[in-house]
Amino acid sequence: MSPRKASVERNTRETQIKVEINLDGSGSAVFVTGVPFFDHMLDQVARHGLIDLAIHAQGDLQIDAHHTVEDVGITLGQAFDKAIGDKKGIRRYAHAYVPLDEALSRVVIDCSGRPGLEWFVDFPRSHVGEFDVDLLHEFFQGFVNHAKVTLHIDSLRGKNAHHVAETIFKAFGRALRAAAEIDPRQIDVTPSTKGVL
Repeated sequence: MSPRKASVERNTRETQIKVEINLDGSGSAVFVTGVPFFDHMLDQVARHGLIDLAIHAQGDLQIDAHHTVEDVGITLGQAFDKAIGDKKGIRRYAHAYVPLDEALSRVVIDCSGRPGLEWFVDFPRSHVGEFDVDLLHEFFQGFVNHAKVTLHIDSLRGKNAHHVAETIFKAFGRALRAAAEIDPRQIDVTPSTKGVL
C-alpha cells in the first residue's frame, strides 16, 4: 500500500497555512498557529489518532483567532481528503467516546464523501483563557466541508470547558484513526453499495 500522506498549502489575504499529514503515522506533531490552546487541541488529534501532523499557520491574530482556526480546519480537511485517496479498503465508519474527569464526549464519523456536521456541544463558559470556544465549531465545519466527511459531535456531560474541548478532540482523533484504518478483510473494496465514495 502506498503511503497515505499529503501536503497542502492555502494562502489568502487573511491566513497562510501549510498542513502535512500522514494517516499511518505514530502521532508525531508540530503545531505553530500562534494560538496556544488550539495547538494543544490539535495535539490531541495527532497523539490519539496516531496521525503525524505538521501545521504552520500565520493569520490576522491582531483581529482575533477566527480566520486562523477556521482556515486550519479547511486546510486540514483538504489534506485529509488528499491523503485518504479513493478510500478503498477503509473501515469508513467509526466512533469514539472519551472521558476526562467529569467530561464525556462522543464523536461519530462517516468518510462518506458527503460533508455534514451535527454539533451538540454546550460549553459551560465562553472562553478557555483567551480562546473563544465558539471557534471550535468553525474548525470542525471547515474540516468536514473539505474532508467530505459526516461528523457527529456530542458533549454528553462536562462542567469544565477545557475538559469538554479536550474530550472532543481526543474522541475526534480516535474516531478519525479508526475510520481511516484499512480493513484487512476488504483491502481493495470501496465500502459502499454504490461502489464509490
